Amino acid sequence: MASRKIIHVDMDAFYASVEQRDNPRYRGRAVVVGGDPNRRGVVAAASYEARRFGIRSAMPAAWAYRRCPHAVFLRPRFEAYRQASRQIISVLRQFSDVIEPLSLDEAYIDVTECTLSQGSATLIAGEIKRRIRQVTELTASAGVSYNKLLAKLASDLEKPDGLTTITPESGPAFVAKLEIGKFHGIGRATEAKMRALGINNGADLERWPLERLQDVFGKAARYYYDAARGIDLRPVQSHRERKSIGSETTFQRDLTGTEDMLDHLNRLAGEVIASLQAKHLWARTLTVKVKFHDFEQVTRSRTLDAPIRDIETIRPWLSFLLAKTDAGHRPVRLLGVTVSGFLDEREDPRVTQLDLFQNSD
Repeated sequence: MASRKIIHVDMDAFYASVEQRDNPRYRGRAVVVGGDPNRRGVVAAASYEARRFGIRSAMPAAWAYRRCPHAVFLRPRFEAYRQASRQIISVLRQFSDVIEPLSLDEAYIDVTECTLSQGSATLIAGEIKRRIRQVTELTASAGVSYNKLLAKLASDLEKPDGLTTITPESGPAFVAKLEIGKFHGIGRATEAKMRALGINNGADLERWPLERLQDVFGKAARYYYDAARGIDLRPVQSHRERKSIGSETTFQRDLTGTEDMLDHLNRLAGEVIASLQAKHLWARTLTVKVKFHDFEQVTRSRTLDAPIRDIETIRPWLSFLLAKTDAGHRPVRLLGVTVSGFLDEREDPRVTQLDLFQNSD
């Protein structure tokens, strides 16, 4: 089978770049988009000027302020980002219908069948970057390769405004030299575990047989085994089925009373139900997420007999699931509500009535 031609398009410091585009006063300055640095917010995006001070996404905004107090701190304007994202997708559709958005600022596009730019994926990627800049006044980095794993790795190599191609001939050598922590899906804890086992790069990982990897890493072993060989058979999926709908919030001050927690859970559940109804879906599984003051996180789930379609269906279960945690005995900094196990509401599922006395799973 002929190699696929896959491009990973990743916008550069997207939220911060939109802010700099829309407000000339911010250009050339350290811009941090996210939560309030005087509260418990986190950084959603940092301009490249801010990154020089060590500011990164997901960092507490208070830490970012300490590193660069003269930075411009802005709350997110998601409608502006969504509008720019729609423009980016419209550019991608000029080259292929096989597009898999991963978020507002990145997407895979399969250009295997595209005949533009002489059918060269590298030339196509360059043209995509040019048109995105023309339409949005924003820069994108692109990675080109024969699978999704390597295309995503390639897009990180020359940011910002980069373009890197990893060919089928160069892929195995590229992976062999790659530091183990650079593999997507290998977090800090797994990286530390691998380094303790003498696995420092792709070549080290490739020397491990699958059976030995399974003994140490379980289900993740197959991914590690394939990744070390530059193998990724996943296609670009144009239509990804949504697996869950959720809403969560982090509190300025830890909650200690369960009544307050239930008030917040009911509010979050209302947001989730509104989204569920807007998508004409029913759900079967309810999950409550609790993060304590020390950042320990737990979830408690329940698959209901009746489909979830309104707030009254799940309200009794919010207190039931919350009671199965240490909430009320330990301060809580975050709460979340998620529903999953979807059915289309236009179907006619044969279900029984909600039984509040059903035994817990």
